[in-house]
Amino acid sequence: MADAANQAREERNAGLLLIAAAVAAMIAANSPFADQWHHLIERPLGVILPRVGELTPHLFVADGLMAIFFLLVGLEVKREWFEGRLSTRAERRLPIIAAAAGMAVPALIYVAVVGADPAFVHGWAIPAATDIAFAIGVLAILGRHAPPSIKLLLVTIAIVDDIGAVLVIALFYTSDLNIPALAGALALAGAMLALGRFGVRRLWPFLAGFALMWVLMLASGVHATIAGVLAALTIPLGREGQSPLKRLEHAIHPWVMFGIVPIFGLVSAGVHLTGGITLLTDPVPLAVLLGLFVGKQVGIFGAIALAVKAGLAPKPEGAGWTQLYGAAILCGIGFTMSLFIGALAFPGDQLRIDEAKLGTLAGSLISAIVGYAVLRLARPVELNAEDVEEAGEIFAADQPG
Repeated sequence: MADAANQAREERNAGLLLIAAAVAAMIAANSPFADQWHHLIERPLGVILPRVGELTPHLFVADGLMAIFFLLVGLEVKREWFEGRLSTRAERRLPIIAAAAGMAVPALIYVAVVGADPAFVHGWAIPAATDIAFAIGVLAILGRHAPPSIKLLLVTIAIVDDIGAVLVIALFYTSDLNIPALAGALALAGAMLALGRFGVRRLWPFLAGFALMWVLMLASGVHATIAGVLAALTIPLGREGQSPLKRLEHAIHPWVMFGIVPIFGLVSAGVHLTGGITLLTDPVPLAVLLGLFVGKQVGIFGAIALAVKAGLAPKPEGAGWTQLYGAAILCGIGFTMSLFIGALAFPGDQLRIDEAKLGTLAGSLISAIVGYAVLRLARPVELNAEDVEEAGEIFAADQPG
């Protein structure tokens, strides 16, 4: 019980730190010192790869440090996939179905709002992905009002649709894909898998492979953070006490949650609100807002309800329908990947990029507030003795060290 309480307190503190960092960035970006702030985070630091261009503090955090965040998320999901609540096909089925619907419905809503205008329709994927860091930050603040099964479901959905978003970027928003570099990254992932199969249990070969994979993925034109997820899938789970995966997960967890994630919020959340709230009625920001807030909750909650009612997947234990609905709303926090895709969807069109940013900010903020309120007011589900013990095991497994 003490471990569970410490874990809950740590996650809540990490969530508060992330939100504080994001608020500070918003204040800086809309203050009299906005130009200085922009110059600081976009200051050229040199060229690391010719096709990537100048390295900036913003790029270093978003494409570099956040790859370590995705590495941690991948490690957690792999552990749950083989040893936890995703260890059966029935338990895996629900988040995959929900994530697919949670990408398709927002895209359809976006297209329905903007119509067939080619100047706007290219942004259809902007509301497709969920921001894991911000959504988990909200869940952490909720504490006991967000049961472990809700956290696990939301994280898994977010990972699936983030991977889907990266594939969408590679297929629809990458005009100059470097096939040899991408093939090299995938071949390296295969070699790392082979290391585990041949009994390698030291971490340094996998960490070296992760670093090289990141460089190859960056050179390929695909978002570099996907290297973190791929690398995590290659690290052996092993046996209790001899698990490279668990050792690495416990080692990097506090650094990611109290270091990398707040820094990311600080450099990425500074959206300059030019034009004010009246711009939200324009096609692009309105389409993004509705895609995130309406599309995500309709797609994800609807898919969960249909899958459970049809017997395709069981309802998560310890979670009621109201809590599942609140989690579906939180999936409308699309901050990071939505901003990234918005810049790719409208290259050279700063007005459209700013409109996409405004819609992303508004949709994510409304989703966070409403999702928090729904989960905070939801009646907790009574757990039996086995569920309480299992929830304790989940918290203990997540505890660093």
